[in-house]
Amino acid sequence: MKNKFLLEMRNRGYLNQCTDLKKLGDICDKKTISGYIGFDCTASSLHVGSLLKIMILKLMQKHGHRPIILLGGGTTLIGDPSGKDETRKILDDAIIHNNLRGIKQVILKFIKFDDSSNGAIMVNNSDWLDDIKYIDFLRNYGRHFSVNRMLSFDSVKTRLDREQNLSFLEFNYMITQAYDYYYLNKKFNCNVQFGGSDQWGNIVNGIELIKKASASNNTNVHAITSPLITSSNGQKMGKTASGAVWLSERYLSAFDFWQFWRNTTDYDVIKFLKLFTEIDLKEIEKLQKLQGEELNEAKVLLAN
Repeated sequence: MKNKFLLEMRNRGYLNQCTDLKKLGDICDKKTISGYIGFDCTASSLHVGSLLKIMILKLMQKHGHRPIILLGGGTTLIGDPSGKDETRKILDDAIIHNNLRGIKQVILKFIKFDDSSNGAIMVNNSDWLDDIKYIDFLRNYGRHFSVNRMLSFDSVKTRLDREQNLSFLEFNYMITQAYDYYYLNKKFNCNVQFGGSDQWGNIVNGIELIKKASASNNTNVHAITSPLITSSNGQKMGKTASGAVWLSERYLSAFDFWQFWRNTTDYDVIKFLKLFTEIDLKEIEKLQKLQGEELNEAKVLLAN
C-alpha cells in the first residue's frame, strides 16, 4: 500500500477492514475523495469514544480529502441496535435538535469548514429521511434487502441469540443507514463510509444498495472500519468509573479531561499517542524507547 492517507491510517491503528484497499488507494492517488462518518444525536455532546472518528476526519483533511459529517437527526428517531443489549430510549424531536446543536459545536473545534476542495460538509439526515414516503421507499429501496441476510448481521443476531427484544423500528435502522450512503453518493459523490468495526454490515449494505439502485451501477464505493478501542484493562474508550469523558467543557472541565489522558497506563500511552494526536509517527517511535518513570513525559505530552 503506497497511498499516504491510507498508509497513515494503517500505521496509526485506524484501519480494521476495507472492502478493497488497493482499489481505494488507486482512487486516492488520482483524485480527492469524499468520505463520511455518521454521528447519531443521542446526547448533547460527543465523548472520547467518538474522538477516533473525529481524528480520521482530520486525517482525511490533512491529506487533501473532503470529510462529510452526517448528523443523524433522522436515524436517532429509530436508534441504532449495534452493540446494544436493549432498545435505546426513544427521544423526541426537541431533545434531538438540542443534542444535534451540541454535537455540531464539538465538531467545529476539530474540523475545517470552508469552500476549499477539502473543506468539510455537514449534513443532517432528517433533511431527506423526514420526507420519505414509506410505501414508495419500501418499493424503491426495501426490495434490495434480503431479510435472511439482515438477520445474519451481528447487530441483529446477537439480540436474537440472547432472546432480547429487537423492535421492528430498530430493524429498519440498517436500511435507513444504507440509504444515507446512497443519498450522499448521489448528491456529493461520496465514495467512502467510515465506521467502527460493529458497523461493517451496515456499511456494506449501503454499498450494495448503491450498486443495485444507482443508474450508473457505481462500483467505486468503499467501506473502512476501525477497531474497537479499549484500554489495557479492557475498558471501552470514553467510559470511566466516574462516567463519560465528554468532549465539551459544559460536562467536563479542561483539567479533568487533561487528567484522564495523564492517567493513561504505561501499556496504552504509545498507542493513544498514535490514535489521538497529530504528532508525527517518527517522533512517537522515539518515545517507544522510554521506560518506567520516563513514560510520564509521554503521558504529559499526550494529555497536552
